[in-house]
Amino acid sequence: MTQLPGLLDTEAIRKDFPILDRQVHDGRKLVYLDNAATSQKPRQVLDALAEYYERYNANVHRGVHVLAEEATALYEGARDKVAEFVNAPSRDEVIFTKNASESLNLVANMLGWADEPYRVDHETEIVITEMEHHSNIVPWQLLAQRTGAKLKWFGLTDDGRLDLSNIDEIITEKTKIVSFVLVSNILGTVNPVEAIVRRAQEVGALVCVDASQAAPHMPLDVQALQADFVAFTGHKMCGPTGIGVLWGRQELLEDLPPFLGGGEMIETVSMSSSTYAPAPHKFEAGTPPIAQAVGLGAAIDYLSAIGMDKVLAHEHAITEYAVKRLTEVPDLRIIGPATAEDRGAAISFTLGDIHPHDVGQVLDEQGIAVRVGHHCARPVCLRYGIPATTRASFYLYSTPAEIDALVDGLEHVRNFFG
Repeated sequence: MTQLPGLLDTEAIRKDFPILDRQVHDGRKLVYLDNAATSQKPRQVLDALAEYYERYNANVHRGVHVLAEEATALYEGARDKVAEFVNAPSRDEVIFTKNASESLNLVANMLGWADEPYRVDHETEIVITEMEHHSNIVPWQLLAQRTGAKLKWFGLTDDGRLDLSNIDEIITEKTKIVSFVLVSNILGTVNPVEAIVRRAQEVGALVCVDASQAAPHMPLDVQALQADFVAFTGHKMCGPTGIGVLWGRQELLEDLPPFLGGGEMIETVSMSSSTYAPAPHKFEAGTPPIAQAVGLGAAIDYLSAIGMDKVLAHEHAITEYAVKRLTEVPDLRIIGPATAEDRGAAISFTLGDIHPHDVGQVLDEQGIAVRVGHHCARPVCLRYGIPATTRASFYLYSTPAEIDALVDGLEHVRNFFG
């Protein structure tokens, strides 16, 4: 068995994840390498979800009966856990959404409806990057179309990093918002937050960071980032689907208008007008994802008990090993940084002239689960002149043996296609 420095006790950790014991395709052991799409869930999260529905299920905030009060305590307790997990100055800066996409749309719509000095209009600019997930492209395109604002973006270098050589021309005095990914879901690139934030602050622009591929894999400190908004999702970090987070600076949340209207987000309502509740409830219209928040809280408990610094060290060792092994595969081209430095635990690649969908299908027949396609980042594929990629992505339960299985599987793919 390959031993690498910095690895977690994966044998013990994997016992917490029932699905990893599955066999597929006539008894083949499941090798799950699709963690950038969604992670698997430990028993502790599954148990928390079951216990909530079995013992505490009720709507929150609105009742005085015991179940409503207990459900509210669990829901708001999850908010406390998120705030501590990301080092938020206040729990009231943590907004629950259904996913990171909704979080990013929330920011875009708030700025489109805001008063000065935050309003995005035809005289202003929006800045994103060419490596964004579609969830951090389309909302800004919609906002630009609706307001007449100019949409600009940073390009990519040949090795999969942001080209910041013209940062002063991209981020200007007209820029209202700069929104970019902390860790690319397709390239694995860890972006230079400090340089981008510094330039944005020089011109008075707001900064929104998509941390969907960062929060599950490394310590996340929203104060250290110095961003104005940070978005991430629960299902990629051992939590359930249907729960996302938007962190925002308190003063901004107080000044900006709500995105959705309905119950819970109001203070008073008459037939002629309404006033709104303070943040975070101002941005959480209707019945929230209660059970999902409870599950996310349990996931945070699980990850915190292990230690995010240890998760990061484990994934760095696995990624370094994966890069080394994959570069040994003939005709394989890594799309993105070719070393483990300054990259996350997702590696996209092409294999000669074999279409990634064919690669993925043959790997699946061997029990190896990877992701194929554009990965909701089609501009990246266009930039590098490829139809799609195969992506292997790792997590705290990934092992060197699974990397070896992937490499053996790719050799089988090459033999299969001659």
